[in-house]
Amino acid sequence: MPQEKILIVDDEEHICELIKFNLENNGYKTIISNNGVDALKKVKYEKPKLVLLDVMLPEMDGYDVCKEIKKDNSISSIPIIMITAKGEEFDKVLGLELGADDYITKPFSVRELVARVKAVLRRTSIKEIDKYYVFGDVTIEFDKHEVTKSGKRVELTLKEFELLQILIKNNGRVMTRDFLLDKIWGYEYIGETRTVDVHIRHLRQKIEDDDKKPKYIETIRGIGYRFNFQE
Repeated sequence: MPQEKILIVDDEEHICELIKFNLENNGYKTIISNNGVDALKKVKYEKPKLVLLDVMLPEMDGYDVCKEIKKDNSISSIPIIMITAKGEEFDKVLGLELGADDYITKPFSVRELVARVKAVLRRTSIKEIDKYYVFGDVTIEFDKHEVTKSGKRVELTLKEFELLQILIKNNGRVMTRDFLLDKIWGYEYIGETRTVDVHIRHLRQKIEDDDKKPKYIETIRGIGYRFNFQE
């Protein structure tokens, strides 16, 4: 079985070496980049399974690198974990809104980082049994991870797709934010329920006719969300 390749992007050499050592000890292959411009080139050329992306980078910061990756259809499905020394909610939410799948704040434990890497890669390898699902003018092909609305393709990030999928599987049932965090992110997310709200907002903008008056993804005040479609 070939090793899964991970791109580590950080301008601090000792951090790169620390991450590299621990990921390779866990059976992964690693590539290192020390600036944003080079990182973007390596993502396009190497097509890694996952990108560990620092925010504060020379030449092009991590937010811009993330934005460019998600704009390019040939690499937009590659999951990204942002690494940042900034811990404010604004910085975390900004990364998620740009399409990052997760974030981890410095200083971090290597054990936590490896656990998050494994969780993201595990989710990308999961095969969906059901082939497709249709509601309104939206069609989802689970095995291809493709969504169309009125015949036009809708680009969803990995997390957005997984969130929509679990909501659909539980059609009519109320899903709490904590439940969604646990099931989608795969580990304890320290009560960061804002993460779910950001992804729900993006989903509504992409699949609802009017995201301000959603028909399918309902907000259950003070609890969470429910997918509502009468088949």
